[in-house]
Amino acid sequence: MPEQVKISRESIPQANIFNLSVTELKEMAKKLRRHVITMTATAGSGHPGGSLSAADIVTALYFKVLRHNPRNPQWVDRDRFILSKGHAAPILYAALAESGYFPVEELATLRKLGSRLQGHTDRNLTPGVEMSAGSLGMGLSFGVGVALAARLDHCDYYTYVLLSDGECEEGQTWEAALSAAQFKLDNLIAIVDCNKMQLSGWTRDIMNLEPLNQKWQAFGWHSIDIEGHNFNQILAALQEARKTKTKPTVIIAHTIKGKGVSFMENKVKFHGKAPTLEEAERALKELE
Repeated sequence: MPEQVKISRESIPQANIFNLSVTELKEMAKKLRRHVITMTATAGSGHPGGSLSAADIVTALYFKVLRHNPRNPQWVDRDRFILSKGHAAPILYAALAESGYFPVEELATLRKLGSRLQGHTDRNLTPGVEMSAGSLGMGLSFGVGVALAARLDHCDYYTYVLLSDGECEEGQTWEAALSAAQFKLDNLIAIVDCNKMQLSGWTRDIMNLEPLNQKWQAFGWHSIDIEGHNFNQILAALQEARKTKTKPTVIIAHTIKGKGVSFMENKVKFHGKAPTLEEAERALKELE
């Protein structure tokens, strides 16, 4: 078998056609939030709270940072984005649609029979989805495997995994964290959407994770704390993560559940409850 040649990022044409300014990213995030509200209200089900909290992170990735090509979703040298908190599928679908992976009009089919947009992500159905999701806690393990594959195949892409803080209660998450540090996977970047809430209440009351930053450091990770709705901090942290060598990086992004809609913010009922049509109308007015 001929020796494989290492591919450098610089040798591959830039595929991400998006390079939005911070001002433009803010507007795009607002647009994605509007999609989340409309999608879940139309479906009458879904998870708006955690989708809204992750909106700025997902926007920064898809419209500034990720190397990806909507015209070729399986491009071998694309960066991989893994949504471990798969119930937040609406925000990923919104980003994929606005990126051009499928028509924006298709967002209206969320959770409908025969739709490509299921309640949890399905990589066999939806263009641009990297991992089929269901039970929480699996995404980081999946990401470790993808990052190891990049090394074995001499590819130079990054793997990004978005987790919820609630799923950091899962033992599998920490097994994956140990593995990533053991193998020095500096091409793996985890982002924790730390909105402090989960299905049935405040995370601190259900299973206190603090000190979360020090826990990741103790597991051998480079850890960065940021305000997860500040684009300058998000972009700076992602840049620092890509420059960090010999260890994986986790970005702990402190966010607000339901961010952007006043009556949804920090309200646990909107973890898995769609807004009514009347509530959606109010929310969309706030997001104008």
